[in-house]
Amino acid sequence: MGKLVAISDLHVRYDENRQIVSELVPESSDDWLIVAGDVGELSADIEWALSLLARRFAKVIWVPGNHELWTVPEDPVTLRGEDRYRHLVEMCRGLGVVTPEDPYPRWEGDGGPAVIVPLFLLYDYSFRPSGTHTTHEALAVAEKAGVVCTDEFLLHPDPYPTRQAWCRARLEATEARLRSELPEGVPTVLISHWPLVREPTRVLRYPEFALWCGTQETADWPERYGASCVVYGHLHIPRLLWHHGIPHQEVSLGYPREWQPRPAVPGRPVQILPPAVPAPLSPGGFR
Repeated sequence: MGKLVAISDLHVRYDENRQIVSELVPESSDDWLIVAGDVGELSADIEWALSLLARRFAKVIWVPGNHELWTVPEDPVTLRGEDRYRHLVEMCRGLGVVTPEDPYPRWEGDGGPAVIVPLFLLYDYSFRPSGTHTTHEALAVAEKAGVVCTDEFLLHPDPYPTRQAWCRARLEATEARLRSELPEGVPTVLISHWPLVREPTRVLRYPEFALWCGTQETADWPERYGASCVVYGHLHIPRLLWHHGIPHQEVSLGYPREWQPRPAVPGRPVQILPPAVPAPLSPGGFR
Protein backbone atom coordinates (compact mmCIF):
# COMPACT_ATOMS: atom_id res chain seq x y z
CA MET A 1 0.00 0.00 0.00
CA GLY A 2 1.26 3.48 -0.84
CA LYS A 3 2.40 6.26 1.44
CA LEU A 4 1.93 10.01 1.46
CA VAL A 5 5.42 11.55 1.50
CA ALA A 6 6.70 15.11 1.25
CA ILE A 7 9.70 17.20 0.30
CA SER A 8 10.35 20.90 -0.33
CA ASP A 9 13.03 23.46 -1.17
CA LEU A 10 14.56 21.37 -3.94
CA HIS A 11 16.37 24.41 -5.43
CA VAL A 12 17.28 22.58 -8.60
CA ARG A 13 19.49 25.40 -9.90
CA TYR A 14 22.23 23.69 -7.88
CA ASP A 15 23.71 20.73 -9.75
CA GLU A 16 23.89 18.65 -6.56
CA ASN A 17 20.19 19.19 -5.88
CA ARG A 18 19.25 18.55 -9.50
CA GLN A 19 21.00 15.20 -9.28
CA ILE A 20 19.06 14.34 -6.13
CA VAL A 21 15.76 15.14 -7.85
CA SER A 22 16.74 13.13 -10.93
CA GLU A 23 17.21 10.09 -8.66
CA LEU A 24 14.10 10.61 -6.51
CA VAL A 25 11.81 7.59 -6.92
CA PRO A 26 8.85 6.28 -4.88
CA GLU A 27 9.05 3.17 -2.75
CA SER A 28 5.71 2.10 -4.19
CA SER A 29 3.88 2.96 -7.38
CA ASP A 30 0.97 4.03 -5.14
CA ASP A 31 2.96 6.72 -3.28
CA TRP A 32 1.76 10.32 -3.38
CA LEU A 33 4.33 13.13 -3.18
CA ILE A 34 3.84 16.58 -1.67
CA VAL A 35 6.22 19.23 -3.04
CA ALA A 36 5.97 22.16 -0.61
CA GLY A 37 7.52 24.91 -2.70
CA ASP A 38 10.85 26.33 -3.84
CA VAL A 39 11.48 23.89 -6.64
CA GLY A 40 13.39 26.67 -8.40
CA GLU A 41 13.26 30.12 -9.93
CA LEU A 42 13.22 29.43 -13.67
CA SER A 43 9.96 28.26 -15.21
CA ALA A 44 11.82 25.62 -17.24
CA ASP A 45 13.47 24.20 -14.10
CA ILE A 46 10.16 24.05 -12.27
CA GLU A 47 8.53 22.26 -15.20
CA TRP A 48 11.45 19.82 -15.54
CA ALA A 49 11.31 18.78 -11.88
CA LEU A 50 7.53 18.53 -11.53
CA SER A 51 7.19 16.72 -14.85
CA LEU A 52 9.76 14.12 -13.80
CA LEU A 53 8.14 13.61 -10.39
CA ALA A 54 4.63 13.44 -11.84
CA ARG A 55 5.71 10.57 -14.09
CA ARG A 56 7.08 8.61 -11.12
CA PHE A 57 4.55 9.17 -8.32
CA ALA A 58 0.88 8.23 -8.38
CA LYS A 59 -0.01 11.83 -7.53
CA VAL A 60 2.02 15.01 -6.97
CA ILE A 61 0.66 17.95 -4.95
CA TRP A 62 2.50 21.28 -5.29
CA VAL A 63 2.33 24.61 -3.49
CA PRO A 64 4.43 27.61 -4.55
CA GLY A 65 7.28 28.95 -2.51
CA ASN A 66 8.73 32.41 -2.75
CA HIS A 67 11.40 31.32 -5.26
CA GLU A 68 8.82 30.12 -7.81
CA LEU A 69 7.18 33.55 -7.58
CA TRP A 70 10.38 35.49 -8.26
CA THR A 71 10.66 37.24 -11.61
CA VAL A 72 14.34 36.85 -12.43
CA PRO A 73 16.10 38.47 -15.42
CA GLU A 74 17.32 35.15 -16.85
CA ASP A 75 13.82 33.60 -17.04
CA PRO A 76 12.20 33.97 -20.49
CA VAL A 77 8.85 34.00 -18.64
CA THR A 78 8.69 37.61 -17.49
CA LEU A 79 5.29 37.47 -15.81
CA ARG A 80 4.97 39.04 -12.37
CA GLY A 81 2.90 38.43 -9.27
CA GLU A 82 -0.54 36.89 -9.72
CA ASP A 83 0.03 36.37 -13.46
CA ARG A 84 3.18 34.37 -12.77
CA TYR A 85 1.39 32.26 -10.15
CA ARG A 86 -1.50 31.54 -12.56
CA HIS A 87 1.00 30.60 -15.26
CA LEU A 88 2.59 28.05 -12.91
CA VAL A 89 -0.84 26.69 -11.95
CA GLU A 90 -1.68 26.07 -15.61
CA MET A 91 1.73 24.47 -16.12
CA CYS A 92 1.06 22.10 -13.24
CA ARG A 93 -2.41 21.24 -14.50
CA GLY A 94 -0.89 20.31 -17.84
CA LEU A 95 1.40 17.90 -15.98
CA GLY A 96 -1.39 16.44 -13.83
CA VAL A 97 0.02 18.07 -10.68
CA VAL A 98 -2.46 19.24 -8.03
CA THR A 99 -2.24 22.95 -7.07
CA PRO A 100 -3.88 25.18 -4.45
CA GLU A 101 -6.47 26.13 -7.09
CA ASP A 102 -7.73 22.58 -7.64
CA PRO A 103 -10.24 20.41 -5.74
CA TYR A 104 -8.66 18.99 -2.60
CA PRO A 105 -7.72 15.34 -3.18
CA ARG A 106 -8.65 12.72 -0.60
CA TRP A 107 -6.07 10.24 0.62
CA GLU A 108 -7.64 6.81 1.15
CA GLY A 109 -4.42 4.89 1.73
CA ASP A 110 -2.84 3.75 4.98
CA GLY A 111 -3.31 6.41 7.66
CA GLY A 112 -6.36 7.82 5.89
CA PRO A 113 -8.86 8.98 5.12
CA ALA A 114 -7.53 12.53 4.97
CA VAL A 115 -8.19 15.55 2.80
CA ILE A 116 -4.96 16.92 1.32
CA VAL A 117 -5.10 20.74 1.37
CA PRO A 118 -2.44 22.64 -0.61
CA LEU A 119 -2.32 26.30 0.47
CA PHE A 120 -0.87 29.43 -1.08
CA LEU A 121 -0.99 32.20 1.52
CA LEU A 122 2.25 34.24 1.39
CA TYR A 123 3.19 36.37 4.45
CA ASP A 124 2.30 39.76 5.88
CA TYR A 125 5.28 40.77 8.07
CA SER A 126 3.34 39.98 11.26
CA PHE A 127 6.11 37.71 12.64
CA ARG A 128 7.78 40.88 13.95
CA PRO A 129 10.89 41.26 16.09
CA SER A 130 10.26 41.83 19.78
CA GLY A 131 9.56 45.46 20.63
CA THR A 132 8.29 46.43 17.16
CA HIS A 133 4.63 47.23 16.55
CA THR A 134 4.39 48.09 12.86
CA THR A 135 5.68 46.66 9.62
CA HIS A 136 7.75 49.80 9.06
CA GLU A 137 9.46 49.43 12.45
CA ALA A 138 10.05 45.73 11.90
CA LEU A 139 11.57 46.17 8.46
CA ALA A 140 13.82 48.94 9.78
CA VAL A 141 15.11 46.62 12.51
CA ALA A 142 15.75 43.88 9.95
CA GLU A 143 17.55 46.23 7.59
CA LYS A 144 19.74 47.51 10.42
CA ALA A 145 20.64 43.90 11.22
CA GLY A 146 21.55 43.33 7.57
CA VAL A 147 18.66 40.91 7.01
CA VAL A 148 16.62 41.68 3.91
CA CYS A 149 14.91 38.87 2.01
CA THR A 150 15.48 38.77 -1.76
CA ASP A 151 11.68 38.79 -2.11
CA GLU A 152 11.86 42.55 -1.60
CA PHE A 153 13.47 42.81 -5.03
CA LEU A 154 12.13 39.86 -7.03
CA LEU A 155 8.73 38.83 -5.64
CA HIS A 156 6.31 41.35 -7.14
CA PRO A 157 2.72 41.46 -5.83
CA ASP A 158 1.07 42.72 -9.05
CA PRO A 159 -1.78 43.60 -9.37
CA TYR A 160 -1.89 44.07 -5.59
CA PRO A 161 -0.17 47.16 -4.18
CA THR A 162 1.84 45.19 -1.60
CA ARG A 163 2.69 41.63 -0.61
CA GLN A 164 0.56 42.17 2.50
CA ALA A 165 -2.45 42.94 0.33
CA TRP A 166 -1.83 39.83 -1.77
CA CYS A 167 -1.56 37.81 1.43
CA ARG A 168 -4.89 39.19 2.69
CA ALA A 169 -6.58 38.29 -0.57
CA ARG A 170 -5.17 34.77 -0.44
CA LEU A 171 -6.28 34.32 3.18
CA GLU A 172 -9.83 35.43 2.41
CA ALA A 173 -10.19 33.29 -0.71
CA THR A 174 -8.67 30.24 0.96
CA GLU A 175 -10.81 30.48 4.08
CA ALA A 176 -13.93 30.70 1.94
CA ARG A 177 -12.94 27.44 0.24
CA LEU A 178 -12.03 25.69 3.48
CA ARG A 179 -15.37 26.59 5.05
CA SER A 180 -17.36 25.35 2.08
CA GLU A 181 -15.33 22.44 0.66
CA LEU A 182 -13.94 20.46 3.60
CA PRO A 183 -16.05 17.40 4.44
CA GLU A 184 -17.14 17.26 8.04
CA GLY A 185 -15.26 14.89 10.30
CA VAL A 186 -12.41 14.02 7.90
CA PRO A 187 -8.89 15.01 9.07
CA THR A 188 -6.79 17.26 6.86
CA VAL A 189 -3.15 17.51 5.88
CA LEU A 190 -2.44 21.24 5.53
CA ILE A 191 0.42 22.07 3.16
CA SER A 192 2.06 25.48 2.97
CA HIS A 193 5.51 26.60 1.92
CA TRP A 194 5.53 29.04 4.85
CA PRO A 195 4.88 27.80 8.42
CA LEU A 196 1.29 28.23 9.60
CA VAL A 197 2.43 29.05 13.15
CA ARG A 198 5.33 31.15 14.33
CA GLU A 199 6.95 28.56 16.59
CA PRO A 200 9.25 27.02 13.92
CA THR A 201 10.90 30.41 13.37
CA ARG A 202 12.08 30.71 16.99
CA VAL A 203 15.33 28.91 16.16
CA LEU A 204 16.32 31.02 13.16
CA ARG A 205 19.96 32.10 13.21
CA TYR A 206 18.77 35.53 12.09
CA PRO A 207 15.45 36.02 13.89
CA GLU A 208 14.57 39.08 11.83
CA PHE A 209 14.06 36.78 8.84
CA ALA A 210 10.82 35.58 10.45
CA LEU A 211 9.19 38.64 8.86
CA TRP A 212 9.18 36.76 5.55
CA CYS A 213 8.03 33.45 7.03
CA GLY A 214 4.26 33.55 7.47
CA THR A 215 1.33 35.31 9.06
CA GLN A 216 -0.24 35.35 12.51
CA GLU A 217 -3.62 35.01 10.80
CA THR A 218 -3.13 31.25 10.38
CA ALA A 219 -2.12 30.53 13.99
CA ASP A 220 -5.33 28.63 14.74
CA TRP A 221 -5.86 27.06 11.32
CA PRO A 222 -4.42 23.63 12.21
CA GLU A 223 -7.01 23.25 15.00
CA ARG A 224 -9.81 25.06 13.20
CA TYR A 225 -9.51 22.97 10.06
CA GLY A 226 -8.87 19.60 11.67
CA ALA A 227 -5.25 19.03 10.72
CA SER A 228 -3.75 15.64 11.43
CA CYS A 229 -0.46 17.12 10.18
CA VAL A 230 0.92 20.40 8.84
CA VAL A 231 3.62 20.21 6.15
CA TYR A 232 5.84 23.20 5.39
CA GLY A 233 9.30 24.22 4.17
CA HIS A 234 11.06 27.57 3.61
CA LEU A 235 13.25 27.63 6.74
CA HIS A 236 15.71 24.94 5.58
CA ILE A 237 15.56 23.43 9.08
CA PRO A 238 14.06 19.96 8.52
CA ARG A 239 12.49 18.75 11.74
CA LEU A 240 9.27 17.79 13.48
CA LEU A 241 7.51 20.05 15.98
CA TRP A 242 4.36 19.28 17.94
CA HIS A 243 2.12 22.27 18.63
CA HIS A 244 -1.18 21.86 20.46
CA GLY A 245 -0.97 18.14 19.79
CA ILE A 246 -0.56 18.54 16.02
CA PRO A 247 2.67 17.60 14.18
CA HIS A 248 4.24 20.35 12.08
CA GLN A 249 6.73 18.73 9.74
CA GLU A 250 9.34 20.72 7.84
CA VAL A 251 10.42 18.71 4.80
CA SER A 252 13.02 20.94 3.12
CA LEU A 253 16.13 19.76 1.32
CA GLY A 254 17.76 23.19 1.17
CA TYR A 255 21.03 24.35 -0.35
CA PRO A 256 23.99 21.96 -0.74
CA ARG A 257 26.03 23.86 1.88
CA GLU A 258 23.21 23.14 4.33
CA TRP A 259 22.45 19.48 3.68
CA GLN A 260 25.97 18.24 2.91
CA PRO A 261 27.19 18.30 6.58
CA ARG A 262 24.12 16.38 7.79
CA PRO A 263 24.45 12.63 8.42
CA ALA A 264 21.04 11.85 6.91
CA VAL A 265 20.71 10.79 3.28
CA PRO A 266 19.79 14.00 1.41
CA GLY A 267 16.56 14.29 -0.51
CA ARG A 268 14.71 11.40 1.08
CA PRO A 269 11.02 12.39 1.26
CA VAL A 270 9.46 12.51 4.72
CA GLN A 271 6.63 10.10 5.43
CA ILE A 272 3.44 11.97 6.38
CA LEU A 273 0.81 9.20 6.21
CA PRO A 274 0.66 6.74 7.74
CA PRO A 275 2.27 8.67 10.64
CA ALA A 276 5.87 7.61 11.06
CA VAL A 277 6.29 9.12 14.55
CA PRO A 278 3.84 8.72 17.45
CA ALA A 279 2.44 11.78 19.19
CA PRO A 280 4.26 12.94 22.36
CA LEU A 281 2.74 12.20 25.74
CA SER A 282 2.24 15.92 26.43
CA PRO A 283 -0.13 17.38 23.80
CA GLY A 284 1.17 20.91 24.34
CA GLY A 285 4.84 20.11 23.95
CA PHE A 286 7.35 20.38 21.17
CA ARG A 287 9.53 17.69 19.75
